[in-house]
Amino acid sequence: MNTWELSCPLHKQDVLKLRAGDKVVLTGTVLAARDEAHKRLFELAQRNEPWPVDVAGEVIYYVGPSPAFDGRAVGAAGPTTSGRMDKYTPMMHQRGVAATMGKGYRSEEVKQAMIAHQAVYLVATGGAGALLGQCIWKKEVVAYPDLGPEAIVRLWIRDFPAIVAYDTLGQDLYAQNQSQWAR
Repeated sequence: MNTWELSCPLHKQDVLKLRAGDKVVLTGTVLAARDEAHKRLFELAQRNEPWPVDVAGEVIYYVGPSPAFDGRAVGAAGPTTSGRMDKYTPMMHQRGVAATMGKGYRSEEVKQAMIAHQAVYLVATGGAGALLGQCIWKKEVVAYPDLGPEAIVRLWIRDFPAIVAYDTLGQDLYAQNQSQWAR
C-alpha cells in the first residue's frame, strides 16, 4: 500500500495509479454534495437540462459541513453514509466524476460504474468530523443555496486524509479485509 499526495481536481493518471488500501492526502478543491443536491442533478439530467456545476475530474465529498466558528471556514465536516447516493452515482461517473468520498459500502452497480469510467471511491474517517473540518480553509456555495448544509459547496482543502476503498480495477478494500478476518 502506498501513500499519495494528490491535487484536486484529480487528473486521470493519478486516479489510475490508486489501489484499494492506498492512503491519499488531498489538497485543492472538492465539491460537497449530499442526497438532495444529487436528486436535483438527477432530475436535471432526466430533463436534459444543463447542470449548475461541471463535475468532470471532481472529487464529490458526501458531507454537509456544520456552521463555522472561531474564524474557520466550517465546523465539523465528517462524511455521511455514501450508500444513500448510490442510485445517482453511476450518472455522476458518466459525467466525469473522478472520485466520490464518504463512508460505508457501495452497491455493485456503483463499483461497476467506477470500473467503466475509471473512478475511485475514497473513505474518510467517520466520527472525526471536527478534525476533518480543520483541513478545510475556504468554502463557497456553488448551487442550491436553499438546501442549507446540503447545498453544493466548493471546499478548499489542505492535507485532507482518506483511504482508497474501491479502485479502477474493481479491487475492494472492504472485501479484502473481511476475507482476512473470516479465517
